[in-house]
Amino acid sequence: MNDNPTLLLADDDPTITNSLVPFFERSGFHMLVASNGADALEKAQVHRPDLIILDVLMPRMDGREVLRRLRRAGLQTPTILLTQVGDAVERAVALEEGADDYLNKPFESHELLARVRAVLRRSQSGQPSLSTAWRLSAHDLTIDRRARRASLNGKSLDLSPKAFAVLEYLMTHPDEVFSRERLLQLVWGWEYPTGTRTVDTRMFELRKALGDNPTEPKFIETQAGEGYCFIAPVRMLP
Repeated sequence: MNDNPTLLLADDDPTITNSLVPFFERSGFHMLVASNGADALEKAQVHRPDLIILDVLMPRMDGREVLRRLRRAGLQTPTILLTQVGDAVERAVALEEGADDYLNKPFESHELLARVRAVLRRSQSGQPSLSTAWRLSAHDLTIDRRARRASLNGKSLDLSPKAFAVLEYLMTHPDEVFSRERLLQLVWGWEYPTGTRTVDTRMFELRKALGDNPTEPKFIETQAGEGYCFIAPVRMLP
């Protein structure tokens, strides 16, 4: 009986699986491997891993279809998608289809490990993650991800689309620190022609709308040299 968390890694590139499997095993995980989507779906249903890492482009069934079928079957296993398309549309599609996070190829093994640990940390056994909820609240702040609206004390907030996207990602990943570069990649896209200062601009917009004092934050904390973190407790709403 293995008490270590079980990960299912589904990727048709053997160079990736051959390098990641021993890396994750050294990091304390029990590994299952699938080389195509059909095999990944079967192993996910039979073995019920603690987390699934799915490549989007795989033979016999792509990663998104595997994820859709798992969610239709009622399996809310935390899932990270691996993709080669790095833009904001990709991020939105991945999250709307039930992924807990996504990572662009190529990536560093340690970055994927950090993503895995973060997703497992915020996931409760048998419960859907915050990324699967359409409505979330923190203190007197509420966001409706379908309607792309946010309100504070029942009053609608006038946020730009990018500011809302930043808020949405931070709220679905509370207590995680995100660098400006990471937020730029996640919200604006992998090759978006702008610098990290645009992240600071949107953060200033958010704090102004939320009435959040950066020296005594209620919602978003700046960690010097690290990035931004959503510190308020987040819960799902029906």
